[in-house]
Amino acid sequence: MPGKQITIKDIARALDISVSTVSRALKNNWDISEATRERVQAYAREHHYIPNAMASSLRRSHVQPNFTIGVIVPQFVHYYFSCILTGIEDEAQKHGYMLMVAQSDEKYEKEREIVRRFNEARICGLIVSQAKDTKNYDHFKQMIDNGIPIVFYDRICTGIVTNRIVVDDYDGAFHAVDYLIRTGCRRIAFYCSDKSLEISKNRMNGYRDALLTHKIAVDDELIRFCDNYEQSMELTPYMLMMQERPDAFFAINDDTAMGILHTCKRYGYRIPDDISICGFTNSNITLACDPQLTTVEQRGYELGVAAARTLIERIENGTTEIKNSVVKTRLVVRGSTRPLPEHIVR
Repeated sequence: MPGKQITIKDIARALDISVSTVSRALKNNWDISEATRERVQAYAREHHYIPNAMASSLRRSHVQPNFTIGVIVPQFVHYYFSCILTGIEDEAQKHGYMLMVAQSDEKYEKEREIVRRFNEARICGLIVSQAKDTKNYDHFKQMIDNGIPIVFYDRICTGIVTNRIVVDDYDGAFHAVDYLIRTGCRRIAFYCSDKSLEISKNRMNGYRDALLTHKIAVDDELIRFCDNYEQSMELTPYMLMMQERPDAFFAINDDTAMGILHTCKRYGYRIPDDISICGFTNSNITLACDPQLTTVEQRGYELGVAAARTLIERIENGTTEIKNSVVKTRLVVRGSTRPLPEHIVR
């Protein structure tokens, strides 16, 4: 039944048996014959029946809850995702919604289990940034088939037609690399994330186009998969030993950029005189290093507000209109990159 979650009453009506029989069959009660149990459970699986855990709780407590929005965050530890979550919560509270929040920890199996539990809890909508290794989207499709609207943020699923809220990753990357080039850098390394992710593709395209705009050839040796502090500490020494080492690094996020900065300083390079470094996020750590880190600000709070507002509009107005919203970035220039030459500033 696309667009509607079936109930025990629906199953009973379809199979022409009593509601109590369906209920006991679903609980595998041995008072019900094996044939009937199998028939009921097969029908429930086929039509994606989900036990209404929230309804059961209400019958016991006699308390009417607020509407509940599910939110899936890849990792709580990242400053960017915590900013998004704050924006979602502030906007949701304005409209009387509560949040049910879970962390996928970048794992597809955990993400799928969270979606299952959210379905059981009968959330009224979902805001999600997919895990890095998610390649199968059936769990999200089932939720939409059950009539639960979804808004993707940051890491979007291109295989599902639904609302999306993203930052302008392409524009942010383009302007960061363009700035590095205009300050005199020519061999700019790019540490990227999984190339299957849309954010990585868009930042890669921004990086490449900035180079080509300045007629600088793209060197694939300077493009490496590396998206966290530990990996950048391991990889950067090899990059510094290249015959023609990079004179700048552009990193997929601030954690990775910090690993680059610490490694370069450990090897005796002056930042930014010898090597310029630029991150992406504008997290708190960008101010806790020497020199402070130039970075692309993602405006996570604004993205969270936009995601919550979009979802609530769908829930309350019943609209089926698909919106793809883009939050603009800005380059925050600090001490880890050279200043623009005076003739360019003028």
